[in-house]
Amino acid sequence: MKYRFYVLAAALLFSTGGAAIKATTLTSWQVAGLRSLVAAIVLFALLPEARRVWSRRVWVASVAYAATLVLFVLANKLTTAANATFLQATAPFYLLAIGPLVLKEPNRPRDYLLGGVMAVGIALFFLDSSSASALAPNPALGNILAAATGLTWALTVTALRSLSKREGGSSLPVVSAGNLVAFAAALPFAWPIESIGLTDLTVLLYLGVFQIGLAYYFMTNGVKHVPAFEASVLILLEPAMNPVWTYLLHNEQPGPLALSGGVIIMASTLVHTLTGPAMGARQETPQSPPD
Repeated sequence: MKYRFYVLAAALLFSTGGAAIKATTLTSWQVAGLRSLVAAIVLFALLPEARRVWSRRVWVASVAYAATLVLFVLANKLTTAANATFLQATAPFYLLAIGPLVLKEPNRPRDYLLGGVMAVGIALFFLDSSSASALAPNPALGNILAAATGLTWALTVTALRSLSKREGGSSLPVVSAGNLVAFAAALPFAWPIESIGLTDLTVLLYLGVFQIGLAYYFMTNGVKHVPAFEASVLILLEPAMNPVWTYLLHNEQPGPLALSGGVIIMASTLVHTLTGPAMGARQETPQSPPD
């Protein structure tokens, strides 16, 4: 039971990312870079596996993961947290094409059905006519960047899958290296940093220490003892709670079509997971991307 709570705790911490990012006055590049710097330090301190020697394949995977980290922050600053989170969860849609091409893993008919339903959900986000607001100043561009995070996370999962087949081991070196790459990539666009107020500093420390660092500590220890199927269901708490936090803290509400699209994406993912084969199999579960 303890390890199930670890996975749930990780999902809850991940889910606070959208609300926390919107609570800072720093630019998206500053948040993305500094959050990842703090996270990398915490990961190195808490998780010895994160300090493993990094191979070339680890670095390749870390680039895709770093792109996911940065793009999510950029998207979250431009559109609603719900849109950014739900569109990031569309990675299976992209994996329909990437999996067979790169991993030589064939799709099943039920996978294409999931992709078709997800396509409907994705379309609803771009049909939503919600106007810009102080917390979502450019929803159209933000939705595009959020959809791109779905692609980069699909590439990350593909790279992790390929890495596990060839080298085995944990995905933590990719996570730690990815945060360093994200920091380095965001740094040129983050300057000048004129000042960081107490609120901004607190948010950055929270994002790096708790929302990424501690969350991965819980996730890493939890998934070792929880069946992959059960862990994948528990992790769905993350995208479900993300818009709840932003509503409670910022009174941010997604548009009706966008909300419908998110429900479609999450419901189809849950049904696909519940009806899949090997429901009790114990295997390494891809880590959920931090939001």
